[in-house]
Amino acid sequence: MNEKMQSCIQECLGCHSICLQTAVHCLQKGGEHAQADHIRLLLDCAEICQTSANFMLRGSELHTLTCDICEEVCTQCGESCEQFGGDTEMQNCAQTCRRCAESCQAMAEEAGVE
Repeated sequence: MNEKMQSCIQECLGCHSICLQTAVHCLQKGGEHAQADHIRLLLDCAEICQTSANFMLRGSELHTLTCDICEEVCTQCGESCEQFGGDTEMQNCAQTCRRCAESCQAMAEEAGVE
């Protein structure tokens, strides 16, 4: 396992955690924060991040596929969270999702997945 993969695993695990925490934050805030599509996206992002990390930790040759979809979901989740401009927790989640998306994109590109 190289340093790039270790870094991606950490980004995925961090994103998994922040998305779950942010989902709880959104449900507590209610209103627009708690819209079903937004909550679903946060949970989808948490799930794919954990899955991608697990694939890399196991040394699965299929990790580039999970990283490819993880990059897409993280990008969408980051954009969704970014819409809540005055909310620090939402902005933190958006930044974490962007970092994870970049890391996963690099892992997917390394193996030629597009």
